Amino acid sequence: MGRILLAIRAFFSILFSGNLPDDALAPLGLMRRAAPKPQAPAAAVPRVSDGALQILAILQRDSRLVDFLMEDIAGYTDDQVGAAVRGLHDQAREALGRYVKLEPVIDGVEGTFTKPAVSDASAVKFIGNVPAGKPTGGLLRHKGWRAGKVDLPALNPKQDAAIIAPAEIEIE
Repeated sequence: MGRILLAIRAFFSILFSGNLPDDALAPLGLMRRAAPKPQAPAAAVPRVSDGALQILAILQRDSRLVDFLMEDIAGYTDDQVGAAVRGLHDQAREALGRYVKLEPVIDGVEGTFTKPAVSDASAVKFIGNVPAGKPTGGLLRHKGWRAGKVDLPALNPKQDAAIIAPAEIEIE
């Protein structure tokens, strides 16, 4: 009869409170577990796109590159566009050079015959009348670019990486 009463008490205790009463644990050969320690929140894992968005934000901040690219320049003369591009070019080049060290994929003279020294197929693109199989070489038309070193500042985990440039509201 004791087991039936214990079973009924356990059933209703679990049904209404979600756990067994302390005095019912010992007859069942059970022990209450220690409460799990709260873990510190996991650090936000940066997404692959965060670095690309960060460099875009740097180019916007330092040279207003995104503003220039998003503006419709059809109404401006070539002289006006050229004047705007000169300043933007200098600022964007300086900003990019501050965080990314660019190196040529092939350090050769453009327009001369070159045999690719790199074995990575993604590093060299053959263009023109390309024969079947792997060509041995050809005229170097573009040296290509490789990131030798990327040194971006640490991302602020509280900042939304998708915000390239915040909206600006002037208070008068």
